[in-house]
Formats: sequence, C-alpha cells, structure tokens
Amino acid sequence: MKMHSLLLLALGLIFGGCLKGQEDPVFPSPELTIPIDESVTLQKALPFKFGAAVNNGLLRSKAAYRDVVIKEFNSLTAENAMKFSQLHPSENTYTWTEADYLVDFAQQNGKRVHGHTLIWYKNPPNWVLNYQGDAAAWDKLLKDHIQTVVTRYKGKVTSWDVVNEAVAENGTLRDCIWLQKLGPEYIDKSFIYAHQADPDALLFYNDYGHEFGPTKRTAILNLIAGMQQKGIPIHGIGMQMHTRYTQSNANIAAAINTAAATGLKVHIAELDIAMNPDNIQDLTYSAGLAEQQKAKYEYIVRTYNAIPKNQQFGITTWNVGDADTWIRGEYSRPDWPLPFDDNYKRKAAYQGILDGVK
Repeated sequence: MKMHSLLLLALGLIFGGCLKGQEDPVFPSPELTIPIDESVTLQKALPFKFGAAVNNGLLRSKAAYRDVVIKEFNSLTAENAMKFSQLHPSENTYTWTEADYLVDFAQQNGKRVHGHTLIWYKNPPNWVLNYQGDAAAWDKLLKDHIQTVVTRYKGKVTSWDVVNEAVAENGTLRDCIWLQKLGPEYIDKSFIYAHQADPDALLFYNDYGHEFGPTKRTAILNLIAGMQQKGIPIHGIGMQMHTRYTQSNANIAAAINTAAATGLKVHIAELDIAMNPDNIQDLTYSAGLAEQQKAKYEYIVRTYNAIPKNQQFGITTWNVGDADTWIRGEYSRPDWPLPFDDNYKRKAAYQGILDGVK
C-alpha cells in the first residue's frame, strides 16, 4: 500500500508538472531577478549616459537605493526637487536645500545633473496663480525665476528641461497660467532667458506621448521646428517615454527617429514600461511579463542606439526600482515598470537594456 501510494504521488507530480508547464508560471518579483556579472553596470556597459530620476528622501534613508544609484547610473535628474513649487514657494523666497543636496551628491559621485524642470503648467505655487500684474510684470516674473535658478547651478547642472509638457493631447498648446498671461511666446522666452543665464547649458523641450501616435508628436515637432527657424536656443528634445509593454515597436521607432530628424540631441528622459496598463488589481508579475518587458526595453535601447552618436544625450529611467514608481500611486494598481525590482535586484529588463547595445 505504501509503495502504491508513493507511485501514485510520483505520477501525480510528473503529470501535474507537465500540465503546469503549459501555463505561464507566476512568481513574486524577487524570484524573477537575474544573475548578471556584478562587474557589469549600466554606466560602464552603455555607450551613452544612462540615468535615473531620483528621490532625495530615498537617497538619504535607503542604503540599497543609494548604492544602486551610485553603482549603475552616471546621470541624475531631480524627481521633484527642482520644480517651481519646491524651489520658489513664495514670491520672495527660494528654498535651495533639496536641489543643492542632489547637486552635491552628484558632484561627490561623479554624476551628470539634468535639471527638471524650469517651467511646467502643472502645480505652480499659489502665489503665481494669484499674482497680479500686467504682461511686463509677468514677463519679469518668468525671467527672474528662470535666471535665478539657472545662475545658481551654472557649471553644475549640464542641461535643463526648460519647458515641460506645453502641448496638449489634441496638438494645441496646453492651457496654463503662462499661456494665459504671456501667450505662446512664453516658451521662446523661457529658452532665451535660460540661455542668457548659462550659455553653456544644454536646453531641452520635454514632453510625453511621442510614441502614442502622430497627433501630439507632430505638434511637438512643429513647435520645435518653429523655434529652430526663429533661432531660439534649443539644443535637445526630451521624450519622456512613460510607455507600456503593449505599445507597438512601430510607434516607438517613429517617436525616436522623428525626434532625431530634428538634428537636436535626443534624451529619453523619463523611461518606464508599465506592465499592468489595464489596472488589473490581482495581477502578479510573471516570467512571461518579465520577458515581454525585457524585449521592449531592448527594442527601445536598440532603436535609440542607432541614431547619430552626437545626438545621443542619454536614457533616463523615472526612478530606480519598482517600489519607487509613480505608477502604483497614480493608478492605485500593482505594476513593475523599472529595470530593478522592489528590492533593487536586477530584473530581466536590465539584461534587455544591455542587449540593446550589443
């Protein structure tokens, strides 16, 4: 009887294993980390700068986060520390502590700093929204903010997202306080004022949605072409590339190649690849999803690596590990969009990035 039971158990395990093998195996994220030679890092392996947008609180408080930032990346963007509200919370007050911390950290660790962002439609401080003045006063407000910030970090911040997300989904200029008070010229003026403050800084227009389709992409390209024709000092185009694993490679290639066709430097500036775009609340990160994410990262990097070398400003992911992603909070869902998991271990996506330059 005992032998018979053992035989049945063995057969059950064999056939059960065969049936299970037909399904997509599901593991928690840490199980899907990959062994990679520890002497290999993104900053060493890639022929262009590879960066991350970083959170100062995590740099201070979480050793694993800080260690990965130091080891893997050679370009840093402030996730929030350089935005208008954080730097300039009241008309006559600038708060430099957080931005200074990031710049100092970068300098101590040999990292480039990309400034993000001087002018953005979203979340201006209340004093700006309530500001009373004519067009000349608003022009002075814009100029003073930009030049105060850029001058402080002259020679320390290599580049700036001067204007962020000025184009709406339908291709028109997005309604915002700057458009209302200064008209479309606020964009040109922002670049001119930044260039005056630091003639050596590289100046970028940054936006999302290039890979969504032609409507917004064409509007962004037309905006930039108009600036180039007027001689506005613009040096680069930032493509946020908050994308998803289901986005077509054709759309991604169109986004990268049309950006390169401007002749400007191209920065994939806020890369992450959502794996749960349908907001499935009980989705778990599977080996199948990991492989699809790896393939998408590889395709993006490979396509980017094919544009002219002198236009490759670099690729930046929006934060470091899956635990830090904005997507989970914004959409209240499980997601795993980054090359490192919740514990800052390398995922298959990491290998995809390396494979993209082979």
